[in-house]
Amino acid sequence: MDMIPQLMEGSSAYGGVTNLSIITNNSSSVTGAAAAEATQPPSSSSSPSANSSRYENQKRRDWNTFGQYLRNHRPPLSLSRCSGAHVLEFLRYLDQFGKTKVHTNVCHFYGHPNPPAPCPCPLRQAWGSLDALIGRLRAAFEENGGKPETNPFGARAVRLYLREVRDMQSKARGVSYEKKKRKRPLPQSSASSSSAVASHQQFQMLSGTSSTTQLKFEK
Repeated sequence: MDMIPQLMEGSSAYGGVTNLSIITNNSSSVTGAAAAEATQPPSSSSSPSANSSRYENQKRRDWNTFGQYLRNHRPPLSLSRCSGAHVLEFLRYLDQFGKTKVHTNVCHFYGHPNPPAPCPCPLRQAWGSLDALIGRLRAAFEENGGKPETNPFGARAVRLYLREVRDMQSKARGVSYEKKKRKRPLPQSSASSSSAVASHQQFQMLSGTSSTTQLKFEK
């Protein structure tokens, strides 16, 4: 899982990176009461709420990170002036913290899903991490009073950029991001009616066979 940085006050969006606190989706440090809770076996009833809580916490951290990025921007930007172009700048800025190897066209391992040796190709943010990040920021923007029609995270330029990153990384890494279509189960009523029709047809076939046999015996 690639890491999304949390900018601190005084760091620069374009200069040297200082005072960075790295946030990971799967934190390994648990202290205080959280440590006591971690020792208790999780209950099945609290699982959905726990997942929702992790999502909300990550969304809040992402929103704070983007806010710091805007304040550290040169010149500083207000949220009301933020556009899709600024969101693209933010995504490209995050690439320096990526952990995903993306092979270039001239690399011998281009399109190889499991390279047998290291190479000097750059590290980037994985498409899945960026796509999930934009989804959380898009929701946070509207939760904080933004209008859907002015949401910079839903801009067409952002969607096209994510699609371009997905296609490029898919080819460079030799992996597929296409979702497999699942077969939808038949509704209970349809399944019951289909079973009833099949049983009725089988009964008719058996009835017809017995009648034919009886006629033959009569002859």
